[in-house]
Amino acid sequence: MHETYQANQTIELISFKLCPFVQRSVITLLHKGIDFNIQYIDLANKPDWFLALSPLGKVPVLKYGEEVLFESAVINEFLDEITADSLMPSDPLQKAKDRAWIEYSSQVLMAQYQVSLAKTPADFDTRLLGLNDKLSRLESLTSEHAYFNGANLALVDTALAPLFTRFAAIKQLFAKDLLADFPRLKALGERLLALPAVQKSVVEDFNQLYAEYLRKGESVLVSA
Repeated sequence: MHETYQANQTIELISFKLCPFVQRSVITLLHKGIDFNIQYIDLANKPDWFLALSPLGKVPVLKYGEEVLFESAVINEFLDEITADSLMPSDPLQKAKDRAWIEYSSQVLMAQYQVSLAKTPADFDTRLLGLNDKLSRLESLTSEHAYFNGANLALVDTALAPLFTRFAAIKQLFAKDLLADFPRLKALGERLLALPAVQKSVVEDFNQLYAEYLRKGESVLVSA
């Protein structure tokens, strides 16, 4: 473990219960065995103290003692670097490629979000085409082994895992399998969702809250 990690240092993650980007950091914290507290806020009514901490007004925000970090990819790399058993490749080129695909996965999460909140069947189909285009690219790169790159879990996997949490919720709640045409991604998702750190990275009533959020957003999924 790196000397920069202080076991007695207070670590707090500021979160919104349904945010996939927060979930990335929770997975990393849990997988790394880092003690932390989590504080939930309402993104529709952001408190002033949060806006003072978060330059972008977004979650997650990580408080490390008196220091503040924002952006999930940055937070995850920091957590990885201050603990043992790195989740980033040692090869500089592969590390750079992983960072690029982590950024790409953020765009996939946004495409998934847009699909989930489509208000009409036509809008849903149009947005789904965009999501499927992004998923096709990931499908072609996904390893047939345990994780995205191969045998070892990496930060690119913790970045992708929230996608599969939401795909699983949509399948369970609305009987829509949006990964039906992506067997490698489906298999990767099943392996990631089986990990304790992923299972514990969302609140217990996640599916109920997710369904309510989509209902309030007038998602076509709810009315279908």
